[in-house]
Amino acid sequence: MAPSHPLTLDLLRPVFDRRSAIRLGVGGLAGGSFFNLFGMAQAARAAEGGKKPTSCILIWMDGGPTHFETFDPKPDAPIEIRGEFRPISTNVPGIQICEHMPKLAAMADKYAIIRSVCHNQGNHGAGNHYMMTGAPPRIPVGCGAFVSFHPSMGSVASYERSAPHGLPAYFSLPSMSRSGGPNFLGAKYAPFVVSDDPSRKEFRVRDVALPRGLLEDRFEQRQQMRKLVDRMARIDDPAAGDPIRTIDEYYQQGYDLITTPEAQKAFDIQSEPDSVRDAYGRNGFGQRALLSRRLIEAGVPFVTLYDGGWDHHSDLFGALNKRLPDWDNTVATLIKDLDQRGLLETTMVIALGEFGRTPKISTLSGQSKAGRDHWANAMSILFAGGGTPGGQVIGATDRQGHSAVERVLSPENFVSTVYTKMGIDPNKHYFMPDGRPVHLVSDPTPISELMS
Repeated sequence: MAPSHPLTLDLLRPVFDRRSAIRLGVGGLAGGSFFNLFGMAQAARAAEGGKKPTSCILIWMDGGPTHFETFDPKPDAPIEIRGEFRPISTNVPGIQICEHMPKLAAMADKYAIIRSVCHNQGNHGAGNHYMMTGAPPRIPVGCGAFVSFHPSMGSVASYERSAPHGLPAYFSLPSMSRSGGPNFLGAKYAPFVVSDDPSRKEFRVRDVALPRGLLEDRFEQRQQMRKLVDRMARIDDPAAGDPIRTIDEYYQQGYDLITTPEAQKAFDIQSEPDSVRDAYGRNGFGQRALLSRRLIEAGVPFVTLYDGGWDHHSDLFGALNKRLPDWDNTVATLIKDLDQRGLLETTMVIALGEFGRTPKISTLSGQSKAGRDHWANAMSILFAGGGTPGGQVIGATDRQGHSAVERVLSPENFVSTVYTKMGIDPNKHYFMPDGRPVHLVSDPTPISELMS
């Protein structure tokens, strides 16, 4: 007798509670119905041969970091535009960045700066979607919306690439960005979110260790019992999108994480020497960057390091005075560490947000501390590794940082670059569950200066 609908929901509930549905968010619900959420219809995969095994650590600076106070200073602009910080020279003649990033300045030959990516989506939800997917949102997206109409770069990487047994192919630490989900690719390609803080002494990743008090033999008995009781009929037609098959995959992924030595080893950050942990910074961002390196080292192709709090409408200079030195230290250490381990050539390190900030410094009503507002006409992106020629600046904004004016580039160009370096053809088509073709990137032209 076929199982009833309530029984199906009862079976799903504990899995969703345990994994929080791998933090799908509203993005995974964009298809509308329950069966669309778990639809497993997929496009035919491209041949695996010829793909370069390049991985990616995407540092997502959520909120929209200022380009003026990071990688595109304007020292000759009026004070209300140039701000309080001074530029400093890097180890590459002619390239200057903010004075609060001396460690990155000392290694500018290891990365490129893109100063001319721009778009027309000036709110957080839409800008996030565009930069995370390479596809402009099809309908208006509110400023705080958590939304996805197109699969994110991480989900596409998970779909196209594999990770060693026991490890998901896509991680996001410590949370998923608004548009970091899989959309029509299905829940299987959502990120595995590690919300736990690796800077804490009691760091312990849920679902990567046996629950306290549960012995291994009892855990194995529970696994066997589940196999006995879970003999529900499966839908054979993949186009129908059987939700139970996807839940099976969730459960198996959790079981593999707990029982696979490779997965256990990847999360054993305590095994790192104190000197390495200290170098990254004994804080949440620093230790997550170190954990990202460990995941890449273990064979994970895509890790998003979510770094929130860059929406500085006020107190811009006070906040960045405190934040930038630690941020500079961690990112510089990550690039250096990857380089010393021989991993930088096959690992991209990219830092960006959804847009830049307004040229003219402003103050919000009722607040006295100066800030900058949303600005999609210009932004800066740090791009290192994966065969990227370092020591270069690509594009330029005008003298007041108002707009990209030289080598103007789009989010499509940026995302196509990431895909191309990962061995993924940005010009391919995927198919939605209803059979409609979708271009992965509408303009599949990568940024030629970043290609080796």
